[in-house]
Amino acid sequence: MVALVLPRLVDVSAASRRSASVTERNVAALRSVYWLLLISGFVEPLLYLLSIGVGVGALIGDLTLPGGAVVTYAAFVAPAMLASSAMTGALAETTFNFFGKMKYMKLYDGVIATPVQPFEIALGELAWAMLRGSAYSAAFLVVMVVMDLTVPVRALAAFPAAVLVGFAFGALGMAISTFMRSWQDFDLMSSAQFILFLFSGTFVPAEAYPTVLRWLVEVTPLYRAVHLIRALTVDTGGWSWTLDVLYLLVVLAAGLLIAARRMGRLLYK
Repeated sequence: MVALVLPRLVDVSAASRRSASVTERNVAALRSVYWLLLISGFVEPLLYLLSIGVGVGALIGDLTLPGGAVVTYAAFVAPAMLASSAMTGALAETTFNFFGKMKYMKLYDGVIATPVQPFEIALGELAWAMLRGSAYSAAFLVVMVVMDLTVPVRALAAFPAAVLVGFAFGALGMAISTFMRSWQDFDLMSSAQFILFLFSGTFVPAEAYPTVLRWLVEVTPLYRAVHLIRALTVDTGGWSWTLDVLYLLVVLAAGLLIAARRMGRLLYK
């Protein structure tokens, strides 16, 4: 029995080290400019929060959420900006950058000449994306606490949720990138990302939409991410956020498996 288990443990340990080496390569390559990338990704959602959440919120006033909680409009918008920031940071690394490394730089052609496997490349790139996404999330949660849009305890609970959101979108973006043929294909993805940003309960509750549109909104990944983080940062009542966690875990697992299989086909052909 021990003989059967030990090889698996060794394999998992070796795979973790190989995945970590992919992440370390990215850290070493972008160490000098990484803070500029972090600042650029953090500023956009912060500007949305200040302009729409605070500015427009002064005209709208308070909102009553489905769970009965009454919150300011800024407190309603802030979790959505956090979820969108986690999505954007993860997708930026696992779509454009990942596609460029795979198709034009041919970086992974050299990597697979080593013991590193496609699935380990996917894990390493996803971990690198999450370093970026987690930094956005942590900084934004600090802003939310300073602006009194949530309390520190809820912010601490929301951080792992934001990390999960980034992992899910990172895996999804990596899977999508393996189907891209050229840079022009990313125009469609950018359009889809912008539509998700507008219609995911970001600025208005999903209950405000017509029934059919509401159903469509509620099955999108960004809506589930917004719903999860809003439930943790604002007391919306109930345990419906557990469905969001399961949804995002399924997206994460499916994205990683698809990305690894597609990379194997593309790199070994």
